[in-house]
Amino acid sequence: MPRSSRYILTVAGLLGIACQNNTTNISGSLSPPQHLGYRLDASGDPNRPAGILLVWDDVLSSDLASYGVYSRASTSGSLQLRGETSSNTFHDNGVPQLQYAVTAVDVNGGESHFSNIVTVNEYLQTGAPSALVGVSLDSAIHLDWHDTPNLSRLKWYRVYSSDYVSGSNPCMNWVLEGTTVSHEFLAAQLPNGVTRCFDISAVDTLGYESLGAGVWTDTPRPDARNVLVWAVGVNTPAAGFRFWNDADGNHYGDPGELGLVQAGNRTDIDFSVFVNPGDSTLWFVPAFTGDSLLLYSNSPVADLTSIDLAPATGYSRDTIQALPGYGYVFKRVESGLVHYAALRVTAVSRQYVIFDWSVQTDPGNPDLTPRRPATSGRAVASR
Repeated sequence: MPRSSRYILTVAGLLGIACQNNTTNISGSLSPPQHLGYRLDASGDPNRPAGILLVWDDVLSSDLASYGVYSRASTSGSLQLRGETSSNTFHDNGVPQLQYAVTAVDVNGGESHFSNIVTVNEYLQTGAPSALVGVSLDSAIHLDWHDTPNLSRLKWYRVYSSDYVSGSNPCMNWVLEGTTVSHEFLAAQLPNGVTRCFDISAVDTLGYESLGAGVWTDTPRPDARNVLVWAVGVNTPAAGFRFWNDADGNHYGDPGELGLVQAGNRTDIDFSVFVNPGDSTLWFVPAFTGDSLLLYSNSPVADLTSIDLAPATGYSRDTIQALPGYGYVFKRVESGLVHYAALRVTAVSRQYVIFDWSVQTDPGNPDLTPRRPATSGRAVASR
């Protein structure tokens, strides 16, 4: 997304502001407020904060009536009255002015000198987190990233997500998912098979928000752990498996449609388990006409989530031996639509196989766990 225009009009001469219009027409008896500070409200656009909260030490006097809050849009010119408050805090909504100061007003209307002037300086913006990645889960996405280089200043991270639409600018409708002080976040209760965009920013203790880590797109998909399927001839009624049967045709993994253990002699299952009578090894046998499979790698994988994007080629209808720790990817073609699925074997006996599985309900989407970034190095903006 493009960066917006800078809200600060100029930052030249910031060190020379002490002699510029730092007093009011003094007519009061009160001392000026001390230790004026501020905190910005993050908006999702690091160049356009949503507001600013000013805080200062209370003037402890029975003559105090109110405080005057002043601001200006540059380092020159007069500070103009922005508002009045009886509190020692003031919230200015919208894009902040460049500089702020406050005065103490006594019961007779007399006004003190200005407090110290604070400058909302874009060069204090904190460093962006980096290397955002995601892991596809069932109705959720686990996000992880590298911390901001300004970790000592970190207040929290803001996690954003957006609808994904095809086109040159696929991520448009950004919303805040949540905040966290950790470099990981679980975006939950997401619809399976629907791709979303994610991005992360860092917010420091003054409220300055960083640029984004870079957009990551990901697609939740159904999965399950430790499913047991018997071998044909040992327990044939439970020797077959179907990843997904979209019985109502709504293209959504409804309850009762996913992870179906069925008879191994059916022709509408994804695979059956065959036991080799010679050595009692167990093998995956593609069953449905549109099904093919491949061995994901020539060595074991640590977890089901290690099987990331489904390969584009290499599938066949040959049987493949079920080996503990190994991953397998299925290409399912049904009613002209391609769906990818994966499983990781956790245990093999002489009679059954136990495995974890996942299936992508989004047609043609090879995303089984981590999704590759769509873009990188952009600002977190237009949310």
